[in-house]
Amino acid sequence: MLVSHQHQFLFVHIAKTGGTSVRKALSHYRWDPKYGIPQFMVNKLSQLCRHKLGCRFPRHAKVIAAKEMLPAEYFSKLFKFTFVRNPWDLQVSSYYHIKRERPEVMQGYENFADFMRWKLDPDRPYQYHIDTSMQLQSDYLVDLQGQLCMDRIGKYESLQQDFDAICERVGIVPPSLPHIRQAKDREDYRSYYNDELAEAVGRYFSKDIQILGYQF
Repeated sequence: MLVSHQHQFLFVHIAKTGGTSVRKALSHYRWDPKYGIPQFMVNKLSQLCRHKLGCRFPRHAKVIAAKEMLPAEYFSKLFKFTFVRNPWDLQVSSYYHIKRERPEVMQGYENFADFMRWKLDPDRPYQYHIDTSMQLQSDYLVDLQGQLCMDRIGKYESLQQDFDAICERVGIVPPSLPHIRQAKDREDYRSYYNDELAEAVGRYFSKDIQILGYQF
């Protein structure tokens, strides 16, 4: 999550949706002339205490965290936005990310289909790096009553275009997004699925598919 007091926006960063590039492009807007020194002190204090004090929002915090912690009047004035991604595509991206960053997790799974069948198994043990990618994207965007809190939901599939529109809305010149963690090692996501696996992922992420308007 990234908050800019000067430009009055709040970015909810959902994993594997292009959010790292968005954060990189907007990161310097989080420092505000009025609150810069307190922000810097809190940031350093959090780092020194290994983030045990809970005095800053985690990178992938849900919007409910900001709604519950910030004053209601201030929260309501923030322009809240995020980026989402086709769930079938996101799972392929997650597979390659885990394969690259956490190869020990992949042991015993020869391909994407085998790995996904294991991920979808309700009886497997919890693992943070696995279950983060199984979290519904829509859960990041709602309050405790399930009401959508976002002013703009951008799509990974039109990342730069939607990002430009968001920047214009908050009053900053749209920068070109840096290509952070750009994937160059995979085929079109649909080639990784057979009908059975595509249907299984569709069932699991049915809420996201309905709310966010995706199809296979």
